[in-house]
Amino acid sequence: MKTLLAALLLAAGCLGNANAGNLVDIQIVDRTTGQTLETYHHRGRLYVAGAPGNRYAVRIYNRSGARVMTVLSVDGVNAVTGQTASPSQSGYVLSAGQTTEIAGWRKSMDEVAAFYFTNIADSYAARTDRPQNVGVIGVAVFQEYAPPPPPPIVYAPRPHDGPADMANDTYRSESAKSRAASPQAASSPGLGTGHGERVDSRVTNTEFRRASSRPYEVISFYYDSHANLVARGIIPQRHHGGYGRPNPFPSGFVPDPNR
Repeated sequence: MKTLLAALLLAAGCLGNANAGNLVDIQIVDRTTGQTLETYHHRGRLYVAGAPGNRYAVRIYNRSGARVMTVLSVDGVNAVTGQTASPSQSGYVLSAGQTTEIAGWRKSMDEVAAFYFTNIADSYAARTDRPQNVGVIGVAVFQEYAPPPPPPIVYAPRPHDGPADMANDTYRSESAKSRAASPQAASSPGLGTGHGERVDSRVTNTEFRRASSRPYEVISFYYDSHANLVARGIIPQRHHGGYGRPNPFPSGFVPDPNR
């Protein structure tokens, strides 16, 4: 299957606050501020808070020792083809240990249209009459097919073989068998993703045969504005200016007033 070979991200550094699958780690990066968005865990789901108008990217690190293919869905739309997303579609291939950032909707082999957080009506999914899945980013991960090892060669004893020859043949047969058997190593969200300005993003074609028709794993992030996630109880409400959860005994002695 022809798919896209992801460009290597040279300056990725260490993936702090990454969300680890068995094969890949994923972060959502705010490209406007340069910060990695904090991930909140709530009732078995992962959430991030996006700032309306800010551009973002999906950073993927292949932590496995072999190539993988990642099919990226944003708001239920394939980020490469623009089709309503399905794991069987085209995606990005990452080499072992490779990190890449996918920063937009693929427009050509050289450019993407930038992802940015926006209201639902302005989202690419809504503007193409598919608003039903706005507010979620998903990555389906596939392992690459590896052909099985060749069958072991079994030597039949010859009539003129002596005990030593037969022992040698038996050793060769058992050694081949040993080598062959060795293992190898709820509510509608308030944000959507817009179709922004063109951004340089060069990729190449490559061949990738999936090990199975079903993804090895799927990692999903749900997103909304910070205020909406607080209102929904996903982000804990903090004390700001007398609001939130006041503490009757915050600590210390009586300080002088500020004014």
